[in-house]
Amino acid sequence: MTERFQYDNRIVRDFLFVTILWGVVGMLVGLLVALQLVMPELNLASWFAFGRLRPLHTNAVIFAFVGNGIFAGAYYSLQRLLKARMFSDVLGRIHFWGWQLIIVAAAITLPLGMTTGKEYAELEWPIDIAITLVWVVFGINMFGTILKRRERHLYVAIWFYIATWATVAMLHIVNSIELPISLTKSYSWYAGVQDALVQWWYGHNAVAFFLTTPYLGLMYYFLPKAANRPVYSYKLSIIHFWALIFLYIWAGPHHLLYSALPEWAQSLGTVFSIMLIAPSWGGMLNGLLTLRGAWDRVREDPVLKFFVVAVTCYGMATLEGPLLSLKSINAIAHFTDWIIAHVHIGGIGWNGFMTFGMVYWLVPRLFGTQLYSRKLANAHFWLGTLGILFYAVPLYFAGFFQSLMWKQFTPDGYLVYKNFLDTLLEIKYAYWLRAVGGGLYLIGAFIMVYNVWRTVRAGRLVANEDAEAPALERIAVGEGGHWHRWIERRPVQMLVLSLVVVGIGGVLEIVPTFLVKTNVPTIASVHPYTPLELQGRDIYVREGCYTCHSQMVRPFRSETERYGEYAKAGEFVYDHPFQWGSKRTGPDLLRVGGKYPHSWHYYHMLDPTSMSPGSLMPAYPHLFTDVLDTSTTRVKIEAMRTMGVPYAADFPAKANADLLAQGDSIRAGLKKAGIDVPSDREIIAVIAYLQRLGTDIKARPAADPAH
Repeated sequence: MTERFQYDNRIVRDFLFVTILWGVVGMLVGLLVALQLVMPELNLASWFAFGRLRPLHTNAVIFAFVGNGIFAGAYYSLQRLLKARMFSDVLGRIHFWGWQLIIVAAAITLPLGMTTGKEYAELEWPIDIAITLVWVVFGINMFGTILKRRERHLYVAIWFYIATWATVAMLHIVNSIELPISLTKSYSWYAGVQDALVQWWYGHNAVAFFLTTPYLGLMYYFLPKAANRPVYSYKLSIIHFWALIFLYIWAGPHHLLYSALPEWAQSLGTVFSIMLIAPSWGGMLNGLLTLRGAWDRVREDPVLKFFVVAVTCYGMATLEGPLLSLKSINAIAHFTDWIIAHVHIGGIGWNGFMTFGMVYWLVPRLFGTQLYSRKLANAHFWLGTLGILFYAVPLYFAGFFQSLMWKQFTPDGYLVYKNFLDTLLEIKYAYWLRAVGGGLYLIGAFIMVYNVWRTVRAGRLVANEDAEAPALERIAVGEGGHWHRWIERRPVQMLVLSLVVVGIGGVLEIVPTFLVKTNVPTIASVHPYTPLELQGRDIYVREGCYTCHSQMVRPFRSETERYGEYAKAGEFVYDHPFQWGSKRTGPDLLRVGGKYPHSWHYYHMLDPTSMSPGSLMPAYPHLFTDVLDTSTTRVKIEAMRTMGVPYAADFPAKANADLLAQGDSIRAGLKKAGIDVPSDREIIAVIAYLQRLGTDIKARPAADPAH
């Protein structure tokens, strides 16, 4: 019997419109931080500084632009693949407004310095809880729709949606275990090496299961629709799906090669990263070969042009990622702009172009009209493509060039470039070209906004689209068909099996690092931070210093000569969160303690160019006027004790007295250098923290790491 029903297009429209809005906002912030790298004077205020805006940019692009794009595409495709309206319009509205409120909360808190200091997971604990609740709402709505479907078969796109939902939930919850000390401040429960492993297990798989698997679901739906052709290979889609979700979860440690992470974990990350090439390229080829016989249309249709470049960028990024996990290549690329280029090939190429193509395909159908201008869409395509090239190519060259400069020695065995800043200024041109590329890409996005606006004006939203389909016929147990049909027709079993497949890698990598003590050996000379140093560390995290500075000296002669003794796992056992960093726009700071007098740090934070002429680092004048909040000292020490840091039982009550005494000592040292500053200013705490770094173990003399 045929049943009549209606698709809900209003929720799709809403998610699509905010995708465009947040995309433009995220790109604007990205262009600003790109310009701040070459024009430090654009760091106009504490809440407008690079270290605070850079996390805002990444969160806006990942969770606001791409996240809303996922929901728009999923809500549209799910209804049509399942021949059913979404399970609940109310849950859809809760999901929509809940997600937007989370984005607004991020846009407010990150510039204010409210951050956990963990890359791609900077949002504080109340927002983490909100993300979890909204994600559950989305899951209920999705699975409710699947269970009431009129189509027996679950198409490949839905497999990817299911795996995405299950895995992102697992990643977010595990990585977000933290100990709150106030509404706006918490500490990661994990420390040092363990925190680094959990963070990059999350960070790499946030790329895998938020930026990749749901977009593969969108590719499997929208690309065949736009080409009006069936997907190239059903069998290849099965292999692509199961191999990808099993292998991806193991690859996180390749972000930590040559670090203090145990060697066995690094090796696992490398092996599984290399194996990822096969399923990733299988998916790319499945997408591109779907266009067989339709290449004439690709030349004419801007939607297909966007999709082709998007899938090609997916293939490039998923080949480059495994290659970067090879130690020989990672030794060159890590901490350089090569990684930034790689990430943006995936971000603005794969995710951005896939989203743009989806927007141009969806808007005319939602509003019952034709796209206002194909010429403008083609102009957007070419501007965006040029933007990607201008962005990525100079950074590839800059990363390779700077890394070789870091490693260059004279015939007599001395570093050629002892001063880190010399290597940075040599690649400043690439930062300008990156800003040009970002500007071109953004102009293309503005053209899209105009094109969409004119298209919407010419039509009218089909809020409830009429549809009809036969009622779902229940099949007898044991009915024949392809072997994979058994799982495809059972969404609950697919959810459970997907979670098991992705959970295996996480458990086998993370659990041994927590249970086997030899993985993180202790060092007797490593002691907890003093209260003033702990407060200074929190300010360091608040200002986003980890976005430009690493604290991980790798076991290369070039690094030990420049920075000092290579890093040991036991040095970081009291670091909540770890601060190893992922990009060096400034020198490594692990061994900076004691290398300079207090006055050097004072003037360097007040005006970096006074100590390092030509420095691209922003100044931090507010640290010299803002009074250190000592009301939190006791609760911070108590939190550390709860997490196993060995402070004496009565120390929390005496913490502020200890803080004041150390502050007075630093003030006295500054006074001898002719600097008179009150001991209760935030700069005193920052100096205390910087002077502590690397002093727990005896470091070899190193070259000057000045900016």
